[in-house]
Amino acid sequence: MIATSSLDSTVESYQYKIQSCDTLETLENLRLEILGKNGFITQQLKILGQLDPESRRHQGAVLNQAKETLSKLLQKKKQDLEEHHLSQRLAKEAVDITLPARPWKVGKIHLLSQVRQQITDYFQKVGFQLAEGPEIEDEYHNFDALNIPAHHPARQNHDTFYLKDWPHRLLRTHTSTVQIRSLTQQKPPVRLISLGRVYRSDDLDATHTPMFHQVEGLVLEPGVHMGHLKGCLMDFCRSFFDNPNLTFRFRPSFFPFTEPSLEVDICHSFGKSDQRWLEILGAGMVHPQVLQHCGIDPDTTQGFAFGIGIERLAMLKYGLEDIRPMYQSDQRWLDYYGQRWS
Repeated sequence: MIATSSLDSTVESYQYKIQSCDTLETLENLRLEILGKNGFITQQLKILGQLDPESRRHQGAVLNQAKETLSKLLQKKKQDLEEHHLSQRLAKEAVDITLPARPWKVGKIHLLSQVRQQITDYFQKVGFQLAEGPEIEDEYHNFDALNIPAHHPARQNHDTFYLKDWPHRLLRTHTSTVQIRSLTQQKPPVRLISLGRVYRSDDLDATHTPMFHQVEGLVLEPGVHMGHLKGCLMDFCRSFFDNPNLTFRFRPSFFPFTEPSLEVDICHSFGKSDQRWLEILGAGMVHPQVLQHCGIDPDTTQGFAFGIGIERLAMLKYGLEDIRPMYQSDQRWLDYYGQRWS
């Protein structure tokens, strides 16, 4: 057991060392030397059991006082160093908001906006009219007019976002609603395309998100048939992917608002030796009942419609495997895929 006079001298020495510390790392090493498992104070406290009761009581009080004094000093020094470190960092990272405006434009066009513009440019070039509609819809335009029956699973809460305090109102599940609204105001012949946000009750994962973007096309003209639909889709995809040799596969399918219906696959390359068939869109000839709901005689008028997920097109064209970075505002991702505007 160290003598009281020697203990006072040691404590004074440690006080000086604490005050002399200039980094948090040095201070922490000194704290371990004093109060750690094998530190000076800890070792002295372990020896107290060897003393007689009177000496143990006296020496214990002295050691506890020394421990409290050094602990408070260590804490105070740590606080001072942290504040000093923070002030240095703030000074280093400070931004002078009085700087003049930069002479260059640093904004970039988001990848989804680029793809939307590419799609719009193509279809407007071949005579399609751009149409818009509300994102909050009623059940008639979103389901009934599109021949989706009341018992269809898509109308249930697990698939569709209904508005709690607004009966029979919902967030649209597809942009086909725009076509229904347009046909009540505009009669054939028409070539319409609508792009926008749609909402479905999907979990957020690598390929799904509760909100995504969709493009829908509608053509109603005399003599239109399935061959026109296939030619339109093939020409668009070859133009969009900049691949005149892109191959397709058309598979029979079912959608309530088209008859006959089909799904379209493309043979997409993921490398020299890795080519796969991937579904990219659904389409078909407009169902006669949908035309009737819009006040159009299906015996004299027919046409085709198609729907494409814009995120899916972007992922395929730019080699993305995860949809989520499109919405995470990561500046590195935005800088890489963004297109500088002029």
